[in-house]
Amino acid sequence: MKRFFKALGKYFADFGTAVSKGDIWVKLSLFIMGMGYIGRGQVIKGLLVTALEAGFALFTIKISWPYITKLSTLGTVQREEVFDPLTMSKTVNDYDNSLLILLMGVLGIVIIAAFIFIYIANIKAAFRTMLLKKEGKHLNNFREDLRELVNDKFHITLLSLPALGVVFMCILPIIFMVCIAFTNYDAAHQPPSQLFSWVGWKNFITLFANKQGSTFGYAFAKILIWTLIWAALATVTTYIGGILLAMLINHQDTKLKKMWRTLFVITIAIPQFVTLLLISKMFGNYGIVNGILQRMHIISFLQNLGWISTSYVPFMTSSGLTHVMIILINIWVGVPYQMLIATGILMNIPSDQLESARIDGANKFQIFWKITMPYMLFITGPSLVTSFIGNINNFNVIYLLTGDFVTSDGSLAAANAKDVDLLITWLFKITSESVTKQYYMASVIGIIVFIICATLTLVTYSRMIKGDNEEVFQ
Repeated sequence: MKRFFKALGKYFADFGTAVSKGDIWVKLSLFIMGMGYIGRGQVIKGLLVTALEAGFALFTIKISWPYITKLSTLGTVQREEVFDPLTMSKTVNDYDNSLLILLMGVLGIVIIAAFIFIYIANIKAAFRTMLLKKEGKHLNNFREDLRELVNDKFHITLLSLPALGVVFMCILPIIFMVCIAFTNYDAAHQPPSQLFSWVGWKNFITLFANKQGSTFGYAFAKILIWTLIWAALATVTTYIGGILLAMLINHQDTKLKKMWRTLFVITIAIPQFVTLLLISKMFGNYGIVNGILQRMHIISFLQNLGWISTSYVPFMTSSGLTHVMIILINIWVGVPYQMLIATGILMNIPSDQLESARIDGANKFQIFWKITMPYMLFITGPSLVTSFIGNINNFNVIYLLTGDFVTSDGSLAAANAKDVDLLITWLFKITSESVTKQYYMASVIGIIVFIICATLTLVTYSRMIKGDNEEVFQ
């Protein structure tokens, strides 16, 4: 962070130097951006930069500025239809659209911020051009500039479109989503027929409040705990299971290695939603598994023990049992993929280290614990972090397996949540399955998920890159 502010300070200091020490052409660039190039004979480049400035001014004045000025209120004029008896038709007033105001306002501010960066860079470039001219060095013409873009500066050419894509496809939607969290945007305030407005930190207070009657606060705490438990168990079980399965298949005493490996790979080839929906029906209250248990008289045996009070085992309808089943089913779905990764890595463990350990008298468990696992963690560490974050946002497994689950917790039901929901599935339900469609609360939850994932990623990666592990395994 200190380096960032230092670099930012230098960036603006260089801008001040360019303005104070620049000649007339540099100073004219403060008003007409292309003058710094035109004054040095780079006319085409100067005209293009000036055209960019004119396009920005036109877009801001004609399109984005009217929306930016309304950002403080998100609109005040409600949509109304008036029947005109003369034309026998309905006319609509010039109304405000809160969603459009927010979207175009954010877009306008992002473009203004980007233009300020380009504006400062242009002044500094004009100053550098002035210095080159004074030193008698050659200044590129337009063709030479184009040639540089496919030679020395080809990296800039390649990164330009991806950078624009990141801004418009990632940064802009994130800013928009964050803004929604500070509004009352829901089904009752649905543009264009209705306006929504800013409510400040009210939604965050509602989510984190632990007051009596605050169903969102209660649901958030309960779902957050289950989300973290699920992510940890799902990651660890599939990771360890994949390694053990890979070691078992690759063991020297295992026969038909290719056949076993193929059987497990087939589970990856089958679309996950098909597998999950099929398993959820198999373990349903009246599914094939309960049918088998009924014929084997296991149901009656469990009833006699007092373990169940129903005519079926509630695999996917009892809170605690459903949690266990979700983790077990995820092992079946996730282990084959981890097995493939582990197989490739196990084949590349330095053989000299394994041989040295055997000579020193280490047994198989010691070799696994001291050599195999550290090497696996070193190689797959980033993948392990990605898997953990992916499980926090694992929508498919939870949503497809728990479609028939009905919560008995009234507070959770009032918040459109279930005992088995993750934050991501809860977010989906309050926007798609809820009558009130509380988009603002979904945005708050989305921000919390982002903070959790970003924090865990940064902390984990920063710890991974410490030390000399790379030298140890070379």
